[in-house]
Amino acid sequence: MTAPAFSPVFAPGGTAVRRDVAHGRVWSAMPYTVLADDGATLTLTARPGTETLAPAGWTAAARAGDDAARLDCVEDLAAGRWELDDWTWRDTVVLSRFTAGAPFSVHRFLTPDGRPLYWYVNFERPYRRTAIGLDTLDLFLDLVITPDLSTYSWKDEDEYAHARRLGVIDEATHRWMDRARDLALVQLLDRVGPFAPDPAVWELPPAGPLPTLPDTALSTPVEAE
Repeated sequence: MTAPAFSPVFAPGGTAVRRDVAHGRVWSAMPYTVLADDGATLTLTARPGTETLAPAGWTAAARAGDDAARLDCVEDLAAGRWELDDWTWRDTVVLSRFTAGAPFSVHRFLTPDGRPLYWYVNFERPYRRTAIGLDTLDLFLDLVITPDLSTYSWKDEDEYAHARRLGVIDEATHRWMDRARDLALVQLLDRVGPFAPDPAVWELPPAGPLPTLPDTALSTPVEAE
């Protein structure tokens, strides 16, 4: 799983859309404001009120507070059957770093007034840049880390196990994920990569206009390999 050579660079203050794609379709789409982009590492932010698209099964479960229904969403993904629904990002500001070739993205969640809440490692396929942002696919497993980076816990292991049973995560991807887990923990414990001290990146940015999804957000994606 490698990142492509094609790398459009996005200007600070512009919009970049992160899409999850599967079966040749968009599974989710969320616009972010670009903070920095050097052609390899893309640093983005999103604020409460940002309008996104997500699978209708997931939005229904989130609105109902039905945590168990998350597993039904895995079945929808495995079967290639889902509809998209509007979803509004709420409650937190997120700072996100996507690095070419990396098996995960790293996110720092803060309150709207800048109080750190937690770090979040989202395991996913290495991104492909597109004309509007980047395409990837969430691989269910997450790592949640305290604000001071001192302790961590694994999240959504039940979803990951269900994805394995359904064949969404095949054996090769599972082995790749084991290596990705090890890499994330090494970087965390050694305070390198996205966990190296870098306050210029991880502090609350100034507020600005909320990004919006472009008309091409649902155009046919090229799936990440």
